[in-house]
Amino acid sequence: MTETTGRRVTANLSLTMDGRYHGPGGPADLSAIVPYAVTDLGRDHLARLHEHATTAVLGRGSAQGFMSYWPPVADDPDADPRDRGYASWLVGVEKVVLSTTLVEAPWERTRIVDAPAAEVVEELKALGDGDILVNSSPSIIRPLLAADLVDRLYLLVVPEIAGVGARLFDDGLPATKWTLTRQEAGRLGELSLTYDRAR
Repeated sequence: MTETTGRRVTANLSLTMDGRYHGPGGPADLSAIVPYAVTDLGRDHLARLHEHATTAVLGRGSAQGFMSYWPPVADDPDADPRDRGYASWLVGVEKVVLSTTLVEAPWERTRIVDAPAAEVVEELKALGDGDILVNSSPSIIRPLLAADLVDRLYLLVVPEIAGVGARLFDDGLPATKWTLTRQEAGRLGELSLTYDRAR
């Protein structure tokens, strides 16, 4: 196993009450999530994610979606300051995009890596300092959970049942124990939860 510098691996995902991160329309169907992500609680949740993070790890889909959405927000004086703060952080931070198909980095300060998520994160843990944040990239979060490499989980749970759609916590993950270190409820019934891995 690679020696580490003590860097913490954090992961964030928004989920419906039945544990789904998108609806029946596929990965782009975030209709159950978006109304809650833009509440005060949702924006406070977003602001917490990058407080100590110095590296962002993204899947191809998230990277391409983020690239089209977040950079203009960083320069928008009318945007919510919490959104603008996250956008500025994301534009400026070191980004690692895991992809088997991309050949060109979609952003500045970005490198493309075609390797298993656990292997990439183990290497990142051996270098530098600050948290490694995996934001809204379930294709990376799942294998990291399987390898027991996630130290903190940020979850925004919304009060809707999607009924159909992909789940983060599928059968086959190893049994692990987590400590709830923060919880807040929003006015629409959304929950911001922070869990730390109990090791």
